[in-house]
Amino acid sequence: MAGYAPSIHNTQPWRWRVGGTRLDLFADRARALAVTDPDSRLATLSCGAALQHARIALAAQGWRAIVTRMPDPTDPDHLAQLRVVGRAPVELRAVRRTHTMRLRHTDRRPVTGPAVGPDDLRAITAAVQAEGAWLHILRPDQVLGLAAAASHAQQTETADPAWRAELAYWTGGTRPGGVGVPDDAIPLRAPQTTVPGRDFGHHGDLPVSTGHDRNAGYGVLYGPNDQPVDWVRAGEALSSAWLTAVELGVSVLPLSAAVEVAGTRQSVRRLVADLGHPYLVMRLGMLDTDAAGPPNAPRLPAQQRIDRPPPKASRPGPAEDDRPSGPKGGGRHDPASPPTPR
Repeated sequence: MAGYAPSIHNTQPWRWRVGGTRLDLFADRARALAVTDPDSRLATLSCGAALQHARIALAAQGWRAIVTRMPDPTDPDHLAQLRVVGRAPVELRAVRRTHTMRLRHTDRRPVTGPAVGPDDLRAITAAVQAEGAWLHILRPDQVLGLAAAASHAQQTETADPAWRAELAYWTGGTRPGGVGVPDDAIPLRAPQTTVPGRDFGHHGDLPVSTGHDRNAGYGVLYGPNDQPVDWVRAGEALSSAWLTAVELGVSVLPLSAAVEVAGTRQSVRRLVADLGHPYLVMRLGMLDTDAAGPPNAPRLPAQQRIDRPPPKASRPGPAEDDRPSGPKGGGRHDPASPPTPR
């Protein structure tokens, strides 16, 4: 279920190690964006979303788990550990959320419906706060400042040949199977939006209307600190907000360009009155029920995301000397050892 989580460019930059009663979450550097995301902010945030998905899935199956974030100070890639400590009543809300995970997807079309209502905004904001982060809904005058920051960030990044090559790799025909942004999720033409979306450098196959998203709302996901543990929590907050929004019929489009460039990230920070550090921008709008959205993005198979310990060979006892040895499950693992890079 964690594999359904959103991630920057659908890179799915996480790897799980499963053993005994523990699930260990690691950042997978092989699927990181070295140019776009040199500090791994967005990769870590993506892993936090996967962590929240895993927490929900365990609760939906009636398991109680304890979460330790950044459990190994000597291994910055070891982002979290989930330790199952016993049974718990099945959470019906969690069961519903596991279905919502499969429905959630990124829709880059302009939102042409009515503005998101105040009750829905409060519910989405509360979902963020429950995970230890904050969401500031921008005023109309602040949206213009965000648009300027996003436009400047895109101009800065587009001028970098290395950035263009990295983007083309994850959004072009040469991307690895099961990851990246397919053409059917990229607009057929530039949509009419107040805040510019990602310019992928080429048009895709996603039909878009000629309408303008004037009723779209924008929120800044932010928190008090700017360390890896805060990025993990920001990802958990994004996941919680997005799943809540889907259940309310609200479309969410994460916009990261403005926080990818140091200068424009400071501009976004000023939009929250320097009260915290921005992690991501979210566009919010009511879903268009008259037109089918893009299909779900591809996903890596489980064996490329999950490491399991090899089965232990059984040790023959005095009465078993004549029996052939065979595999035996239930082996434990060393949580401090990093996953094998792939």
